[in-house]
Amino acid sequence: MSKDYFGTDGVRGTVGKHPMTADFAMRLASAAAQVLVPTGGTVVIGKDTRLSGYMFESALEAGFVAAGADVLLLGPLPTPGIAFLTQHFEADLGVVISASHNLYFDNGIKFFDRTGSKLSDDVESTIETHLDQPAITLESQALGRAKRIDAERLRYQEFCASTMPDGLDLEGLKIVFDGANGAGYKVGPRILADLGAEVIPIGCSPNGRNINDGCGSTKPDLLQSTVPAVGAHVGVALDGDGDRVVLIDEKGGLVDGDQLLFVLASAWQADGRLEGPVVGTVMSNLGLERALRDRHIEFLRAKVGDRYVLETLKKKGGIIGGETSGHMIMLNQTTTGDGMICALQVLAVMQQTGKPLSELVAEMPKYPQTMLNVRTDKRMDPSDSPSIQAAVADVEGELRDKGRVVLRASGTEPVIRVMVEGQDEKQVMTLAQRLAAAVEEAATVKA
Repeated sequence: MSKDYFGTDGVRGTVGKHPMTADFAMRLASAAAQVLVPTGGTVVIGKDTRLSGYMFESALEAGFVAAGADVLLLGPLPTPGIAFLTQHFEADLGVVISASHNLYFDNGIKFFDRTGSKLSDDVESTIETHLDQPAITLESQALGRAKRIDAERLRYQEFCASTMPDGLDLEGLKIVFDGANGAGYKVGPRILADLGAEVIPIGCSPNGRNINDGCGSTKPDLLQSTVPAVGAHVGVALDGDGDRVVLIDEKGGLVDGDQLLFVLASAWQADGRLEGPVVGTVMSNLGLERALRDRHIEFLRAKVGDRYVLETLKKKGGIIGGETSGHMIMLNQTTTGDGMICALQVLAVMQQTGKPLSELVAEMPKYPQTMLNVRTDKRMDPSDSPSIQAAVADVEGELRDKGRVVLRASGTEPVIRVMVEGQDEKQVMTLAQRLAAAVEEAATVKA
């Protein structure tokens, strides 16, 4: 079944424009209730720090309560924390109000089932069949109730801390933490400090409009300059909803999701914890694949999107996978991508080995990789364009067997992502620009 509203990570868009309106949010809650809690049940709702979160929280609460579901309101909390508390409270459904790494004028709504896992494509398609109908309102005696439980974030903090190896803490580490002015701004520093680290927080003063603005995992420049300036051992940067993380080494170097995968997979192989293949995506750096291969660790590529990484892990019996962006999944720890838990596992490796982060990542050489975003007037599939495919073939011919080309349509916005990877940085940039120009020309003609 095709979907009109759900993308790779829920429903997302610009606030005030369809579908990100209060009316749509209420109908979405009603539709989800009819599919997933038709006879009543409990729904957990959390959000990040966007100003529009108040509006969508109220609209979703009204839609679920009117459909007979009880609602627990968590307030600002990382997406993985909402997944965890959905399980903890044995709720039927978890709801996250967030547009992840986007700026404040966007927002989104995504769901977890009772196991803390994202909904399947089929379930999302079924929910969409109810969206053209008005929100239902049951009779008074059948309505649900709502309760605010903000203090329950402490349970998530304790859970994150519990994933550290027995007997290990963060004593002696000086950590700069960047919360992206988002959902992790409060729990992140407290988790690290409770484990004994000296914490210097930045990006932890949300005002409703500054989420991901010049901070966080997508904009780590300030963190990169701060870590060496204050003599910190490491920097940790979440994105707006806390399911992604990148780290900064003691020299100010960026450590992305591919490098984090390498560090953890190598460490877990060494101590016998690694199971099955490591799963990346079609965008993962060739350096990761070859470094893991040198260690006789199987590496598989899934489509971009954490749900596809998760699907491949479960199918192939793996426990760790992730994306270059820092969206990491560790099935031996939790059910969904969790930036804080990933950071803690890497910090644990640093403590156990006594090695700085720069040394841990040094054994994974990265291939030069350029990714350009070509914005289009509407969503399009680059594989449908003969001219684009001809341009791809031409670029692949120049790279031969020394690089890769990946073109894909974004699942959340009208953008074609053009990635070229190879051994020569100058050639990679030139070829990426050439291919992006071909995509832009084809998109303009099609529009």
